[in-house]
Amino acid sequence: MGTVVGTGTDRPPKIVATAWGLLVLNTLGSAGAETIVVLPRSLIQMVTMGALVAAFALALAVNPRLRVRPSAFLFLLTLLLVPSVLSSASLESGFGALFRCARLALFVGTLWLLSRWWDGDTAFVRYHIRMYFLVLCSVAAGLVVAPGTALPELYGGRLVGALWPLTPPQIGQYAAVIIGLAVLLLLGGRTDGRSAALVVVPSLVLLALTHTRTATIGLIAGLTVAIGSLVLTSAAARRFFTWAMLCAAVAAVGFGSVLRAWFLRGQSQEHFTSLTGRAKVWDALLAAPRTTFEHLFGVGLGDKSFGGLPIDNSWLAVYHEQGATGVVLVAVMITILGGVALLRPPSLSRACALFLISYCAIASYTEAGLGDASPYLLHLTVAASLLAAPAAAPALPAPDAPRRRVPRWARTPEVT
Repeated sequence: MGTVVGTGTDRPPKIVATAWGLLVLNTLGSAGAETIVVLPRSLIQMVTMGALVAAFALALAVNPRLRVRPSAFLFLLTLLLVPSVLSSASLESGFGALFRCARLALFVGTLWLLSRWWDGDTAFVRYHIRMYFLVLCSVAAGLVVAPGTALPELYGGRLVGALWPLTPPQIGQYAAVIIGLAVLLLLGGRTDGRSAALVVVPSLVLLALTHTRTATIGLIAGLTVAIGSLVLTSAAARRFFTWAMLCAAVAAVGFGSVLRAWFLRGQSQEHFTSLTGRAKVWDALLAAPRTTFEHLFGVGLGDKSFGGLPIDNSWLAVYHEQGATGVVLVAVMITILGGVALLRPPSLSRACALFLISYCAIASYTEAGLGDASPYLLHLTVAASLLAAPAAAPALPAPDAPRRRVPRWARTPEVT
């Protein structure tokens, strides 16, 4: 794509944070709950696509020489365009499939341009927290302004976006991710308790109001893995882990019935075991007849649904739209990220990367998004930036050797 730079990245300019924020806006989606002011879907799509185009333009403006960092993650993500284009070219999923391919290509291109500033530091973690915290602020504002719209009966009283059409799983995902990252920054000494509490406390409240089980399990499991990687080297991590275990034990004993009721969300045992009806869609998708081409490359990028119902599984969504080839590429992509993270020595960057990778791996079972432009790919991109080799300091020229003063008696006489 451009000049490959292996070392010597400079400090990210502010425009990089703006481009990242536009990528976050692009992945918010256009379908969700009813909002206070009805927003036409065409208008929302125009805003989200305009954000992606603006993000690419800003990334290109700040990186005009196309300097990029080598990345197996981005290389595999670029390869994922091949089955996407091949399957979408048949137009089995309509012209929208080609549009989604163009969107994915622009999305990946923007990530390549921003990779210049990947150096293993937590800069992109901070961008991630700030942008999704702003999204959650809009959710909280909608809850205050119109609580009836933000907690509709259609979603069983679960929290939705009343200003922007966000579903409970989306809000739960954003809250869980920034809670985990903020806790890790606090344990790593990169932020203070007040700043961390400002993010964690309201996000926990919003997560509880969404009743999102996947996000909650992903948060707990991801933090367990991440903090476990710091236990041997961080006293703060050991203290947090100990207190967390004690609090969990007390909650299980004293509030077991309340937690169980929250977890079941009023569903029957049969409805719960079928994963809220997802299993029926999965069985139908796997039983559907497919040609050899569709098995290898899928039917083209769509809206992650089958038979009019959401697939809600990243692996089956990728198999349906990008075939077995796409599944292999996504699996290799996550495996490489996880393998690199496990091989790195304990550090805050490694812990944050492990949290994001673990969260995405767990959420992939009940939510789609690993094969297309989505928040999950942004989470994994942050993990990849944390695992990039640290930028080497530019070598300074050796100072000139000091000139020795030669005594007058030792000087060689000039020949005339």
